[in-house]
Amino acid sequence: MNENAASFIAKTIVKAGDLEHRRTINSTISKYNSAVPKGKLQFSELLMARELAKKAKWLAIENLDKNLLNFEKQITARGAKVIWAENAVEALQSIDEICKAKECKTLVKSKSMVTEEIHLNKFLEDNGIESIETDLGEYIQQLDEEAPYHIVTPAMHKSKEQIADLFTPKLDAAPHLKPEGLKAFARKKLRGKFTEAEIGITGANFIISDIGGIAISENEGNARLITAFPKTHIVIVGIEKVIPTLQDLSLFWPLLSTFGTGQIVTSYNTIITGPKQKGESDGPEEMYIILLDNGRTNMLKNLKVREALYCIRCGACLNACPVYKNIGGHSYETTYSGPIGSVITPHLRGIEEYKHLSYASSLCGNCTEVCPVRINIHELLLENRHESVEEGDTSFAEKIAWEVWKTVSLHRKMMNLGNGTLKNKVMKRLFKDWTAYCGDLDFSKKTFNEMWKERG
Repeated sequence: MNENAASFIAKTIVKAGDLEHRRTINSTISKYNSAVPKGKLQFSELLMARELAKKAKWLAIENLDKNLLNFEKQITARGAKVIWAENAVEALQSIDEICKAKECKTLVKSKSMVTEEIHLNKFLEDNGIESIETDLGEYIQQLDEEAPYHIVTPAMHKSKEQIADLFTPKLDAAPHLKPEGLKAFARKKLRGKFTEAEIGITGANFIISDIGGIAISENEGNARLITAFPKTHIVIVGIEKVIPTLQDLSLFWPLLSTFGTGQIVTSYNTIITGPKQKGESDGPEEMYIILLDNGRTNMLKNLKVREALYCIRCGACLNACPVYKNIGGHSYETTYSGPIGSVITPHLRGIEEYKHLSYASSLCGNCTEVCPVRINIHELLLENRHESVEEGDTSFAEKIAWEVWKTVSLHRKMMNLGNGTLKNKVMKRLFKDWTAYCGDLDFSKKTFNEMWKERG
């Protein structure tokens, strides 16, 4: 067992037994579960909408090179600069060069999972640049020096009392503030940073190929301030976020909001097609778009898992997953947690090191059921398991155990041998991890085959 798998198992054991943690996230997810059905009512044919979205993403990914090149052509014609980054190192080097050229001392960020993926905040801190998260959930996590817990609601695991206790020592806030007071206090602290910052960084929910634009969805309006006040705007976005046309956005925006938060549409939806143009009063003087690969082409060339690139990062599969709801987001120790994270992380960061995530699933299929673009997530988890076995990432003992299992399962006489006590002893020895945390295995004294024969 590698270090990542051992650490994952250790953390899951602790979190699965933490009843307060489970109460907090189940309370949050229950609010989500009550909101989403209401959001779905805006669709007269929800299944058809989801199928259309899947086909649009299929078209986008199958023509990824053409769509990205057209995006670059359109947006550079309006003065933006596009940077292609093969990995996190190249992306960070590009950001470092821009920051040095602009003599950047303070930088403001909107919520972006891809910046978490490349560990941007740590990089900026190491280079003496103050980086401020402006989304309230991300800001809370930054203050507590924690990674986001969830791809949509980063501080889902924290209660309002825990947040108040964090604000008091970190920001000199009055003790025991209510949620409204916490938000007002954070807003007051953050507002000045927008005008101080030399650079603003955002992600993008979608890259619109035909018009050369990026689309951003948010509920706090911070991304709009980031793209308005600082003189330089940097967008960091994964290459899979592309959609073919502006018309597709009329489908993806409501799907993202409905399955992400239960809203009909998020509060602020913005399309940006370049830096400030002649005659415009708002917007940055310069705009850079970093198109990040960082392992995504590994999935693109793998026909069986390419479908994972359709993900629009709504977080629905995390909220539906019984495993996630028990072990929480931090146990995965990856940027993308839950079912979709378990699918894509082994391809982004290496199957040998992260194959264990694909086994952290009950394969109940609920993730596939709730996915707005109908990704067959549970089948992709099985494919990851298959690939790890094919690549030889299994121990000798595991191989022998499954060979024995296969041999016995294919021979009825062997299956009928040793019923009851003997079979219980053998299975308890083979599946020690199961019996360590679950009830004892208890096999029937007779197989169904034997009982059927007795009945004639």
